[in-house]
Amino acid sequence: MFKSYEKANNAAGVLVFAVALATYLLTLEPTVSFWDCGEFLASANKLLVPHPPGAPTFLLLGRLASILAGDGARATLFMNAVSALSSALTVLLLFWTITLLARKLVLHRPGASVERATLPTAAQTAQILSAGLIGSLAFAFSDSFWFNAVEAEVYAMSALCTAAVVWLMLKWENRADEADSDKWLILIAYVIGLSIGVHLLNLLALPALGFLYYFRKTARPTTRGGLFTLGLSGALVLLILLGVIPGLPSLAGDFEVFFVNSVGLPFNSGVVLFLALLVGLLVAGFRYAVRRQRRVLHTALLSLVFVLIGYSSYLIVPIRSGFNPALDENNPEDVLSFVSYLKREQYGQRPLLYGPQFNAQPTDQYEGAPRYERSHDAAGHDTYLIAERRLETTYAATDKTLLPRLYSPKPEDVRAYGNWVGAAPDQKPTMVQNLAFLVKYQLGHMYWRYFLWNFVGRESDVQHAGVLWPTAGKSGLPVELANNKARNNFYALPLLLGVLGLFFQVKRDKHNALVVGLLFLLTGVAIVLYLNQPPTEPRERDYTFAGSFYAFAIWIGLGVLALNELVRSLLRQERLRVAAVALLALAVPALMATQGWDDHNRANRYSALDWARNMLNGVAPNAILITYADNDTFPLWYAQNVENLRPDVRVAVLSYLNTDWYVDQMKQPANSSAPWPMSLAHKDYSQGTNDYLPYVPNPAVTSLNVKEFMQLVRQNSPLLQVQTQSGKALLSYPTTNFYLDVDTAAVQRLGIIPKERRKQLVPRMNWQASKEALEKNTLVILDLLASNNWQRPVYLSASIPQQDYAGLDNYLQLEGLSYRILPAQNPDSQPREVGTVAKKLLDDSLMRKFSYRNLNRPGVYYDELNRRTMALYREQFVRLSQAYLQDGETAKAKAVIDRCLRVIPDDTIPFDYNNADLIAPLTQLGETRRAHQLFDLLTNRTQQSLAYYSRHEPGLFEREIGINMLTLQHLYQAAADTNDQARAARITALAEQYYPRS
Repeated sequence: MFKSYEKANNAAGVLVFAVALATYLLTLEPTVSFWDCGEFLASANKLLVPHPPGAPTFLLLGRLASILAGDGARATLFMNAVSALSSALTVLLLFWTITLLARKLVLHRPGASVERATLPTAAQTAQILSAGLIGSLAFAFSDSFWFNAVEAEVYAMSALCTAAVVWLMLKWENRADEADSDKWLILIAYVIGLSIGVHLLNLLALPALGFLYYFRKTARPTTRGGLFTLGLSGALVLLILLGVIPGLPSLAGDFEVFFVNSVGLPFNSGVVLFLALLVGLLVAGFRYAVRRQRRVLHTALLSLVFVLIGYSSYLIVPIRSGFNPALDENNPEDVLSFVSYLKREQYGQRPLLYGPQFNAQPTDQYEGAPRYERSHDAAGHDTYLIAERRLETTYAATDKTLLPRLYSPKPEDVRAYGNWVGAAPDQKPTMVQNLAFLVKYQLGHMYWRYFLWNFVGRESDVQHAGVLWPTAGKSGLPVELANNKARNNFYALPLLLGVLGLFFQVKRDKHNALVVGLLFLLTGVAIVLYLNQPPTEPRERDYTFAGSFYAFAIWIGLGVLALNELVRSLLRQERLRVAAVALLALAVPALMATQGWDDHNRANRYSALDWARNMLNGVAPNAILITYADNDTFPLWYAQNVENLRPDVRVAVLSYLNTDWYVDQMKQPANSSAPWPMSLAHKDYSQGTNDYLPYVPNPAVTSLNVKEFMQLVRQNSPLLQVQTQSGKALLSYPTTNFYLDVDTAAVQRLGIIPKERRKQLVPRMNWQASKEALEKNTLVILDLLASNNWQRPVYLSASIPQQDYAGLDNYLQLEGLSYRILPAQNPDSQPREVGTVAKKLLDDSLMRKFSYRNLNRPGVYYDELNRRTMALYREQFVRLSQAYLQDGETAKAKAVIDRCLRVIPDDTIPFDYNNADLIAPLTQLGETRRAHQLFDLLTNRTQQSLAYYSRHEPGLFEREIGINMLTLQHLYQAAADTNDQARAARITALAEQYYPRS
């Protein structure tokens, strides 16, 4: 049919690309997703500075897509499509990689250049192409890769970079004898440089490529040569990872400090001199290589230059930061802060090969490396001042160990260590326990479980869900798990085909089997060792290992060749055998596609965007909205910066307010939002200053005026100072009782208190703060309250845990998905819930302003995170209905309940403990039958869930058990409120069964 093998190979590759691209575009998220996508979309659209270490190559390509699309939702679709296109190209390169390897195996010439070998016959061509087709499509429909392909995250493009360098290396291998073959190596170096601006995972492919180079250039490979190759390629990884990425900017920073502080040159002089020196050294190296005819050195230097050219995309980070954009994380606008940004210093470090364990006791602390800030001396000359020195902690050698896996001192992690390996909090972990945690949790639970998800099956989308084995049934499963769209069973067929391909390649082509095996291990097991993950993670991390699954997909493709060999004696007619095997193997990607479509299809899902829109529209004009974490923040950043929704609202992340750079940004205008009103100067919250204020009680001080307290903080008053053991003076607070005087007349003129709450306006707000310490973010919020004088509305997201409301619970007013801080006190002395409901405002939000697109559409997939997040709408509906019933407005209460059940029904977002709070209102409204049905439905489901989750290892489904126990509490309260003693007794029995009293 085709004139040559090359044309057939290219045509089949285009077909595979088209299938993959069509799949990803059809299942593409139409707008923003939860987690980091909102931040990346906003950053790409306006070239902002996202969290360290950034992804400038990804952002630049996203920006290009945004420009081509225009503004708003269409730009988002195009930016999401960048991931879809990247993923489809990855599948295409995987197809060509498999056919390159398969061609060697089919022609039985693994050591030769296949492009110089005899062309395959028609049957052999079909065999090779079917191997590429099956392997690449199996990867295209694999769980983790498909997930990355339909959202604006870096992992799809990262996989493309890995696929590109592997394919390019195989192309080089076939042309290594040509005079200009080194151009392929230089192109690989450029792709690696570009990939640094996407994600560092790509670097782990280098040792595998090193072996490909060694086997091609060595006539008789030896074990000694293999070990040398492994060491050299590993050193190359470290050279780029440590020497190039942070190393060169760090040296530039040292030059900068020296030439500015010691020589007296202006800012950036040291950086310019360092760049001049670097260019000079490279030129000298090239001159030497050319004069001495050192081809290897010349190629190595060219490769380094092209790595640096690709890496230069990172220049966009300090350039854009210098313009102080709306999102400017870490403010890396000079070389010194840029180095900190690259090193991800804000996230701390994890011990890898040697270090302390979780209960290690510090023996000493000392001041380590300085952190500089730009300033000017008395004469006005540029200088770098030491803002702080990072504290370094030392531990006794007896508290350290090799491969410290049990290292995190967080209470939740220590408890989890006990669940996984029986480590006691008060006992030193043993090496056996460290290795057991590595094998059982880090490798078993956080890698092999993910691997089997992709090639055997997945139980559900609940975090920590296990592998769905071929024999698994639905007996004993809770309804929500039995009907979970992410319950996918591949009957281990991809695994079996891949294992066949592995053994077949090992038997026929050991060298390339080693290359693929290294790629598989280094992008899987090696990442596990490097990450050293703690036992509690906010979400599943399977997307990290897509490179390893990519390598296994190569073996899936080669498994088609193995099948051909297995059935050779049964079907001797070659064409018939090839066709039969191809059709049989095609069942693998077909099964993966049909099983995975419903839980990877994000079409018509607008939950994250509507969440952001609703949260922003639920606050007053020019508001300050303090959020908690990624998922109630990043979608808001997207909505403001991409779709220009409510740019007047200043969104601030609570945890980021513990950093000086973020507080600085709050004091600058952003979009249409004015700066925060604050009295604290930079010196009052500079990193290392007032990071936390300890509580040191003083009986003479019974209460503390917030405005006077902030004045003492600004003065660094000796009245607040206490000495630490290291001799450093810290500011403290002498009492937990704070108050803020209120100009009630001015507040009344502002009209910010609802009419029905005007009697609750107080001349003095009194509240109690923490009895341990005040973090910097709480100090900043206190200063905001003291300086604002109620001129700007201040809100706290309803997602923030109650303990982080700074003790202001009695002065919070629920208006939407957030609480407004007002000088109006909750009249209920012992409230069940936080804050007071502003009925009119909340009704306007829930019943008119808020959008709930497709939350009642059964065909739209909502994963666990979406289900948990959307449940917060129900909480607000419950609060409003209860407030109406309390005031005797039954018609309005019924309308609220009806809308709640209509826009968020059970068949899309299963009922939860919030729905239990509707039972008493329904009974009060005379809908007893409906209330009993809801009660019994929730009780039965909770019983099923507790029975299921309690059968698993302790701590594994701790959150799910806790949520179900919370549901029992709400059901018991509903039974008590409706005087339903029989149902209350059933709930009590269930609670005693699954949470017996000690």
